[in-house]
Amino acid sequence: MTIVGFRKISYTFSGVLVAASFLALGVWGLRLGIDFTGGSLMEVEYKNSRPSVNLPDVLAQPIGERGLILRLPTIDEARHQEILAELKKGGEFEEKQFTSIGPTIGQELKKNSLYAIILVMIMIAIYIAWAFREVSRPVSSWKYGVAALVALVHDVSIPAGFFAFLGRFYGVTVDTLFVTALLTILGFSVHDTIVVFDRIRENLKKIGAREPFENVVETSLRQTIGRSINTSLTVMLVMLALYFFGGASTQMFSLAILIGVFFGTYSSIFIASFLLVSWNK
Repeated sequence: MTIVGFRKISYTFSGVLVAASFLALGVWGLRLGIDFTGGSLMEVEYKNSRPSVNLPDVLAQPIGERGLILRLPTIDEARHQEILAELKKGGEFEEKQFTSIGPTIGQELKKNSLYAIILVMIMIAIYIAWAFREVSRPVSSWKYGVAALVALVHDVSIPAGFFAFLGRFYGVTVDTLFVTALLTILGFSVHDTIVVFDRIRENLKKIGAREPFENVVETSLRQTIGRSINTSLTVMLVMLALYFFGGASTQMFSLAILIGVFFGTYSSIFIASFLLVSWNK
């Protein structure tokens, strides 16, 4: 069976995942961190064993062997010192960081992050339509941009839905680093998609007049699939190392990149290119 022959299977698989992701986002939503909601964050590391912490309005998350991340509402310096005094009762420790963000700034960050993701996706679609403006047969250039945009929505919605699931059942929050991961995924995905589209364009010039468009896409995919998979594997290996051996602050970032790179490579081969074939038919 040809690669292009898997269109219906890939559409069904992706449709189920995207629908489940939108359902998770609609029902549970993302669990927003203090970057977006406002609040304070403290990271401490004890010299010896880590004690149990039970303070009002404080969510304590253990990291490493002796560390703690404390999330709490926005506090002033007086309350900050009170909490430090309470923590010292459990033993000697070092305060690694203390961050406080007001609710107004958090709302502004949330709005700007959403605008950034939407704007990047629209600009990428417009750029691809312009870059392939010389390709008019058998599929118009603007359809390349739309196909890439559909693939980008696919690539962003699945990690977002997965993090909505993690937030609901495991208390995982998203912050500006998560937005950075989504923008990185968009850039990686469109790079991979353009590689495939560019090979389709070159093959249209060489064999387009002699072969059906479906065969041209099939040839192009076979010529680029190995490169796409190998490139993705190198990125995923780095992210796996960062996930298991990096700090707690970058663990969720690397997980988001892992999911996004996997599905970004998948969509470049099994969504964006397939949409061109289906559109042509």
